[in-house]
Amino acid sequence: MGVSSCLSPTLDGSVIVDVEVQPSAKIQGITGFNDWRARISVAVKAEARDGKANQAVVHVLATQLQLDVRSLRITSGHTSRLKSVRVENAHPEELVRQFEFVLEGLR
Repeated sequence: MGVSSCLSPTLDGSVIVDVEVQPSAKIQGITGFNDWRARISVAVKAEARDGKANQAVVHVLATQLQLDVRSLRITSGHTSRLKSVRVENAHPEELVRQFEFVLEGLR
């Protein structure tokens, strides 16, 4: 299984990305890929309180994938560490390349 296993294309041209969030982290960013859960791991400095961690997740993904923050929104898992993020007008193959580029930089 690879990064593509956490991406689900939708009929309207968007992609759902499954992520696993670590709130209140010391370092913020994409931190890896969980093979068992088939999710991108994202650490955020914000606490999981009042939606702050959710906003931080969207901001981190937009920044590291060089996407417009307005094209991302959390669709499920608002109160959970396991979330699904919708990326509007995205191509799964392009997102796989972007995630792999970021993850390669972690090695």
